[in-house]
Amino acid sequence: MPNFRRYYVPEALYFIVAVTRDRRPIFADEANVDLLYRVLRRVKRIKPFTLFAHSFIPDHINLLLKPTGEANISRIMLSLKRSFTLTYKQLHGIETGLSLWQPRFWDHVIRDEDDLKRHVDYIHYNPVKHGLVGRPEDHAHSSYRYWLDQGYYELGWGHSEPQNLKGMDFE
Repeated sequence: MPNFRRYYVPEALYFIVAVTRDRRPIFADEANVDLLYRVLRRVKRIKPFTLFAHSFIPDHINLLLKPTGEANISRIMLSLKRSFTLTYKQLHGIETGLSLWQPRFWDHVIRDEDDLKRHVDYIHYNPVKHGLVGRPEDHAHSSYRYWLDQGYYELGWGHSEPQNLKGMDFE
């Protein structure tokens, strides 16, 4: 096992990618997406964080969050992945061991406004990149429409690959 170290930066925003075990398309099932939303809300009460952006793809999730309590991103993600798995097992009557997630997760500390914009855009363009939809506003499981309504995006953004995302790939 490699000696893996995470850097925790107080008050930082984190871009996170968590991938399912063997890239199983768990979140292609609407019931599992609903479960993920419920678990996120429950974890947020226990390990407080602010969720700024998200997109759920069948085999992974993209989050942009900021821990707001004592918990760090490792504790938040451990709680999220563990709680999702345990609740999933309970709902499906699974009594044996089950691993739904790849070990660990990928994180990136947001460094400045340009970095923030690139990662928010990456999150919202991800469903288009993966061929799930032709336009970001057509993906039901992302925060894109919220940010569109807030004026962050103009209608039509993401109908083709944004220039600032060329060469970005975190999967």
